[in-house]
Amino acid sequence: MKPVFSLAWAGQVAAMAAVVAVILAAPALAEPKHGIAMYGEPALPADYAHLPYANPDAPKGGQVVFGEAGTFDSLNPFITKGSSPSAVSTLTVETLMGRSYDEPFSLYGLLAESIDTDADRTYVEFTLRPEARFSDGKPVTPEDVLWSFEKLGTEGSPRYAAAWKKIAKAEKTGDRSVRFTFTEVDREMPLILGLRPILQKAQWEGKDFTASTLEAPIGSGPYVVDTFTPGQSLTFRKNPDWWGKDLAFNRGLWNFDTIKYEYFGSGSVVFEAFKAGETMTYRESNAVKWEKNYDFPAVTSGDVVKEEIAHQRPSGIEGFVMNTRRPIFADWRVREALIDAFNFELVNATLNAGAYPRITSYFSNSELGADIANPAPEAEAALLAPYRDSLLPGALEGYSLPVSDGTEANRAGIAAAAELLEQAGWAVQDGVLKDGAGNAFSFEILLVNGEEDYISAASIFVESLKRLGIAAHVTTVDAAQYKERTTNYDFDMTHYARSLSLSPGNEQTLYWGAGGVDTPGTRNWMGMNAPAAEAMVKTMLSARDHADFVTAVHALDRVLTTGRYVIPMWYAKTSRLAHVKTLHHPDRVSIYGDWLGFLPDVWWSQN
Repeated sequence: MKPVFSLAWAGQVAAMAAVVAVILAAPALAEPKHGIAMYGEPALPADYAHLPYANPDAPKGGQVVFGEAGTFDSLNPFITKGSSPSAVSTLTVETLMGRSYDEPFSLYGLLAESIDTDADRTYVEFTLRPEARFSDGKPVTPEDVLWSFEKLGTEGSPRYAAAWKKIAKAEKTGDRSVRFTFTEVDREMPLILGLRPILQKAQWEGKDFTASTLEAPIGSGPYVVDTFTPGQSLTFRKNPDWWGKDLAFNRGLWNFDTIKYEYFGSGSVVFEAFKAGETMTYRESNAVKWEKNYDFPAVTSGDVVKEEIAHQRPSGIEGFVMNTRRPIFADWRVREALIDAFNFELVNATLNAGAYPRITSYFSNSELGADIANPAPEAEAALLAPYRDSLLPGALEGYSLPVSDGTEANRAGIAAAAELLEQAGWAVQDGVLKDGAGNAFSFEILLVNGEEDYISAASIFVESLKRLGIAAHVTTVDAAQYKERTTNYDFDMTHYARSLSLSPGNEQTLYWGAGGVDTPGTRNWMGMNAPAAEAMVKTMLSARDHADFVTAVHALDRVLTTGRYVIPMWYAKTSRLAHVKTLHHPDRVSIYGDWLGFLPDVWWSQN
């Protein structure tokens, strides 16, 4: 018997076939995951037991006391006004995802149990854990997340604004889920939003979020602010009802019952307090002092332990930054002249016995550092080609920092500087360097009280500049004045330090973006406006594989280094940390070493 088909049945079959074809042709739907990596997949599986550099069996209890140089007059670290301890954010406030510092840039669920995005990362959706609670016992809700993102992006510190501008739509998609749709291609955005602090909306109702305040934020983190004396001390107490203490991500973390910060007038006073037993740890930045100044009784008796902790992170940039908003530093030849005049070899020998290597690029000591001394490889040159006319000499051809003979005279460096200054329109008249209008070349080097190494380096520099007819002088101020002046870019030259990770991204716009020229509170202290730098950051953010990403970072490194904005100093391939013998950390240290995520995060107290 032959099958009988009606026309109606044939139409239904055709329609069903069409639907199946559409389904098969459509891209696979994204699935919520436990973590996310900037490239590829996160290293840890969904059922991981703990972070690889944490000790899940670490003893709980005890306290750690830190010494800090400076002061504080606010407990809101999320705004521009006031001087606030960063520990308020790291200890009391949590984010949707948590970072593993054993990977360049991977996140795992913290307040959020899962993250969902598509292949192009045009959106991200977070699903909150049902058990997530603020320290007052109230649940963390989608409304808190949405409010936090908008409030930080519109009224918070400038570091939050760029990401908020890239959000086209923010919406609640379920009882515990929120979704953000983006305005442009930026593959880092899901990770950036995963690390935004989540504050309690109800706490801030009827209050001015931008006002400096000593009211601590209500967070969901392991600690709460216990006691404090403004500008002098701040103590955090472990929340016994902390909702997240049993999460795999937190096993072996946050082991102390109390964490205390004591504030002192300068770094030298901080060290004396450590020697006297008033604090329990001290990071030493000077190799000579590390060898000579640690013979006090607690060290010789073994009550204080000295450790050197290696790392694989980039050097970052540290040195004297020139504020190009000031007319005298607007010409790159002037900036290059000051780099030539700075006798690094003499300074390094005087302060460090020559122990430290010099920073030769912003990403030295890592695969992200460009080989700037040589011409740009084809791939890097291709990225920079559209901006050739705005690039400074050396970006494509190769550029190296000057190397002096180490003598005080530094004749070669001074001669090179004098020639560049002459090309830039400066000439010596009666022993004073002046421009065509007769204005003398003079400037201030602004430093914080107690920055002995940099005060000493600046003093050597000032003497060198006299050979060129330049009158520079050092001004030291307290921490509060320093923050006020640097926030508003009210300086000529100052000490500048920017740590950089193995996965630089959106924060680079805050560091080097043109928006920081006029906007107070960014990290673009040099006031640079370089279209090539901003373009390289965008290329980094849209890169789909690691190789293309590294090429873009190399190109950015070339633009920054040859911009001659900073007179680079030294960096250390290891961290030097002294601490009381009762403090311990796991033998396994993350690739970032003694950095974020290390102390006090994975440490514990044990006699």
